[in-house]
Amino acid sequence: MNTREIISTVKYLASTKPTFLLSELCTYLTGDVPVTELYRSLTPHLHRLGLAATEVDGDYKISRIQKPAVYLLNTDERKRIDAFFAACKIPAILERAVEQYISKKVGKPWDDPVILERLRRAIVAQKDDYWKPSDRRRLQYTKGYRVLSYLAYHFPVYFMQTGHLLVMLARDGLLKKTMAVLDAGTGPGVVPLAIAEFYSRLDDATATVYSVERSEEHIEAFMFLREQCTQKGAPASIKPPIMADIITFDPAQIPQQVDLLIFSNVINELIGHSLEQHADLVMKFAEQLSPDGSILIVEPAEETTSTQLRILSLALKKRGLTIHSPCSFVWGTNCTPDRCWSFVTAPSIMPTRLMETLAACEEPFRYVNTDIKYSYVVLRKDGKTRDAYRVPAGSRVLRLSQIHRHVDRRVNIIAAKMSEDLGDTKTPMFRLCDGTAKKPVYAVVPSYHITPENEAIVAEPYGTILELDNVLVRYNPKHDAYNVLVNRKTRIRQHD
Repeated sequence: MNTREIISTVKYLASTKPTFLLSELCTYLTGDVPVTELYRSLTPHLHRLGLAATEVDGDYKISRIQKPAVYLLNTDERKRIDAFFAACKIPAILERAVEQYISKKVGKPWDDPVILERLRRAIVAQKDDYWKPSDRRRLQYTKGYRVLSYLAYHFPVYFMQTGHLLVMLARDGLLKKTMAVLDAGTGPGVVPLAIAEFYSRLDDATATVYSVERSEEHIEAFMFLREQCTQKGAPASIKPPIMADIITFDPAQIPQQVDLLIFSNVINELIGHSLEQHADLVMKFAEQLSPDGSILIVEPAEETTSTQLRILSLALKKRGLTIHSPCSFVWGTNCTPDRCWSFVTAPSIMPTRLMETLAACEEPFRYVNTDIKYSYVVLRKDGKTRDAYRVPAGSRVLRLSQIHRHVDRRVNIIAAKMSEDLGDTKTPMFRLCDGTAKKPVYAVVPSYHITPENEAIVAEPYGTILELDNVLVRYNPKHDAYNVLVNRKTRIRQHD
């Protein structure tokens, strides 16, 4: 019995009729194969094929799985979410819960001078460790003040960052009315708690959130915050984290296939693992993804880590996943990601009371973390992309792979805006990518040249595909990169 032959036949029957009996395959297959053996061979592949099997009188009825409806935010939900982000601060109940947990763990008030000084030392040590070369980093959030300092310094920014990402997923039509989510390497529960907050502002959507974490100390913090900040019967059900190392964890332990798989600030911390091992890890978890589910990988905006995420994205694309966003391959080619430093920014958050108290010292800047900057990729199994645009044949536009041939010339290009403003108030600057460039390309826009005809380069959001007509190419030897200069004669618009 050939499993490939069985799967091929099932695909054919599923394309011709909405339901059929498994015994119908027998007329198409070579040899006499019992229905029970057919079922046993087919079962591991049913979800991937978008099919379900129901036993009927010793046979099995095969039917298509109906895809859940996409959940689109209504006007009132958008207003509530916008109001939350306008405040630029984490919920007061969560802020106080972090303080209470620190007091509980140390046996003293969180603002005791001795405790504050210990937290300061732990924050500095954690930051210093992060900036070491990867082979010398520890980044093991396991015991004592390393976990507490994470709650004080990193947690608020990552919490708000997750909220921005959930809004993006909703905008892109990647959320369903009923969701199963798996957060791999959850730490003290930043992502699950952010999901709970986000869903509390929705009218008619629910989520069940599973998570995996190896650190007992992080799980303890997670459970304390969950009990303080979530309620039974809330739209998002936050399950207790499974204590396991994601490297050895079997995702099949999750009781259902997941609609959203999240790796948030975790893959870069797997010290000593190769790119291929990182890809293996993601693909292992992807086996538990529903056919129309999404994988979200988030990393810090630091250059090396951000670039490594782009390289990992291409490796996963070669493994069969589709890059949904933010990358747009407008020429249908793979990019060269080794110098692709691309990240998102969001409005800074207000410092928490804990941060402000820690900052009441000689070097306050060390203890306040309010900037939201991150790199991300969304991957899919089903080929869905945010923007399927391809440059039409015969278009008189330049591939960025050929930009070196056009220095000091005016050209037309089509590319995605892949950064926020990297310049200054006098000269905004934005990263451009069309999927072909071998060296970085930037659009440079002197503010006195901004007009209604070219302001799209400033106004349109990260990831937007733009048509830039009449830009002047320059080479920047200091950075081994190319600039395209925008002036009053330049026309820039979002692609049709």
